[in-house]
Amino acid sequence: MTKETSSPLGVHYLAEFHKCDRSALDNTELISEMMLEAVKISGATLIQPFFHKFSPQGVSGIVVVAESHFAIHTWPEHNYAAVDLFSCGEFGYDIALLHIRHQIKSQEYSVTKIERGLINPLDKVISPVRTEQIRLQQEQ
Repeated sequence: MTKETSSPLGVHYLAEFHKCDRSALDNTELISEMMLEAVKISGATLIQPFFHKFSPQGVSGIVVVAESHFAIHTWPEHNYAAVDLFSCGEFGYDIALLHIRHQIKSQEYSVTKIERGLINPLDKVISPVRTEQIRLQQEQ
């Protein structure tokens, strides 16, 4: 049996934001500016953003970054937003998620960290993903 020495190719943060401000979740301009600022403050490298407003409500958007992507999907009718931050490099995920949380006024949230692309260099076998629940730092 070989020792687990895998390192991930990337880290994926899945954030669930609940009890958010309904009007913020339905505001494409706010969502766009918020996500672009999250990219900037995280230290990721902006490539291309795209945002779409749904009818009658909701916004989805993705910001492609050199390191991978930041994505958001909102459901104003449920006061809920799903946010994914994926990167193959180092970045300030925590400050980005805190910024998003504050902008949409989320009262409850959870964040799951998933290590993606785990490959054991000793035998080149792909390992199962590793997940963990994380807490963001307290208010800034």
